[in-house]
Amino acid sequence: MHSSSTDPHSRASLPLAPSLDPTLADAHMPRQFRPLDWRVLWISFVAMLLGAAVSVVAKFLTALIGLITNLAFYGRWSYDFSSPAGNHLGLWVIVIPVMGGLIVGVMARWGSRAIRGHGIPEAMEQVLLNESRIPPRITWLKPVSSAIAIGTGGPFGAEGPIIATGGALGSLIAQLMHVTADERKTLLAAGAAAGMAAVFSAPISAVLLAIELLLFERRARSLIPVALGATVGTGFRYLLEGNAPMFPMPQVATPTLPAIAAYVVLGLIVGVISVGITRLTYAIEDHFEKLPIHWMWWPALGGIVVGVVGYFAPLTLGVGYSNISSVLSGQIGLGAMLALCLLKLLSWSIALGSGTSGGTLAPLFTIGSAIGGVLGITLASVAPWLQIDPHMAALVCMAAIFAGASRAFLTSVVFAFETTQQPHGLLPLLGACAAAYLISGLLMRNTIMTEKIVRRGVRVPSDYAADYLDQIFVRDACSRNVVSLRADDTVKTVRNWLASEGVATKHQGFPVLDTNGQLLGVVTRRQLYDAALADDAHVRSLVHRAPLVVREDHTLREAADHMVEWEVGRLVVVGKNAPHNMVGIITRGDLLAAHARRLREARHASRHLDLGMKPAAK
Repeated sequence: MHSSSTDPHSRASLPLAPSLDPTLADAHMPRQFRPLDWRVLWISFVAMLLGAAVSVVAKFLTALIGLITNLAFYGRWSYDFSSPAGNHLGLWVIVIPVMGGLIVGVMARWGSRAIRGHGIPEAMEQVLLNESRIPPRITWLKPVSSAIAIGTGGPFGAEGPIIATGGALGSLIAQLMHVTADERKTLLAAGAAAGMAAVFSAPISAVLLAIELLLFERRARSLIPVALGATVGTGFRYLLEGNAPMFPMPQVATPTLPAIAAYVVLGLIVGVISVGITRLTYAIEDHFEKLPIHWMWWPALGGIVVGVVGYFAPLTLGVGYSNISSVLSGQIGLGAMLALCLLKLLSWSIALGSGTSGGTLAPLFTIGSAIGGVLGITLASVAPWLQIDPHMAALVCMAAIFAGASRAFLTSVVFAFETTQQPHGLLPLLGACAAAYLISGLLMRNTIMTEKIVRRGVRVPSDYAADYLDQIFVRDACSRNVVSLRADDTVKTVRNWLASEGVATKHQGFPVLDTNGQLLGVVTRRQLYDAALADDAHVRSLVHRAPLVVREDHTLREAADHMVEWEVGRLVVVGKNAPHNMVGIITRGDLLAAHARRLREARHASRHLDLGMKPAAK
């Protein structure tokens, strides 16, 4: 018959049947988590090869952009990475971006619609919804379409398409290998990080970008391959391009305390601007959606604006990396910076909203640095006592605008440092980017990277916290007063007992013990109430497999994974040093109950110290 907590069968420790010994060391025991295994070596090796391949692709793409730029604006055959700003085409400069938009529209319609946009949101969507499986044709369609768009004057950076192409190449290689979805995601992120590192010579920020925008985690088994891929990508960059900083600028002095406070305020201002830019970009995209013509023609319409703006402000054409360096170096005057900021924003936001192919990083850095330069010069003039350096203000705002728009906070800080090699800028960068991140988070639900896919119904993680279940041991959450059934009890006897509705009958599963008090398995209420069962059937006949067990020193995460793997709702808990003795039961309800402390810590505010003086008792 049944037993309760006062019964011998429900004592704290029950032996398992000797015949089950082999199973306890096999699949019926969950595997304890290990942060690393030998397979990471293989994935890391592939990531390093991928980093080398992506760096070559990055070199090819920049050469292709240079070739198209030189052909379109100068009529010469050259692979040099040139700026379209020096052209002498006159009004014909308006036609070239339109032609580029037409070609991109055709490629998107009959090639793949996924090449539209700057690529990172599309890669995020594949990671979140499609197990990191990017269609192979994107591997060549994205770089070619981007080279055409940028080479014909599109106001985009080459880094976005290269990041997207690196991710697509990593996904393609992973799809040709026998790997898990997690490993495929790691290789996708490694390719993307290698692409960014190969363009900007910024390996650490490339790894951080992969963590903040693609991996949505920071685990050793994914971090190490991504870091090695970015390292190789940067090494090839040094080999092919040299190791000079991407955006050279004069050395800045250590900022004073008033200056640091001013830079933080600039971060707040730029944070508000970044929210406005994000909303403007998607508002323009929404208006394109309302046009009564096929979306294939939209990039050509955007190209008209790019061409017209480029006619009046040639510096807005193309990637504009040299513009960033000029602003940071103070080589552009106040009026020119203001015009560059406003006109680049107009050209880029309309072109991006039209659905052409290109990146967002370089335009945002251009706009942010110009804003910082304007604000820095203005404040240095009207409030010299703040001791603001306009070069530092430009650097700070360049990073802060990306931190606010994308919320890739750490990426923004480290990127500005790596691309300029200004160690004295780290503290102002940290404060300004944190301020921009704060304002962006308060004013805007999604980011420039996530808004598009959120509209498609994709849930994008924004906070990466340690797994709470991985911090609690089974011994701290399991039920130890185990109510068990005897193997020789009949089904009718047990049903009658369950019908009594005593406290001990409320469980959904019960261990089954033989005549020697050893555990045979576990049966559920559903099994006991099966209408096909005869009343005189014995409980032992309902035990069809050995009990699934978990040790006291396993974590709740390992227990939960074991339940999911075997599609059960409860596990038998065995002792750490006595693996053949049952000490309790862990259920899905126990896993949910463990979250009570997490919710309490997050939501319940209380005071634990009272420093006030209490009046003495009379």
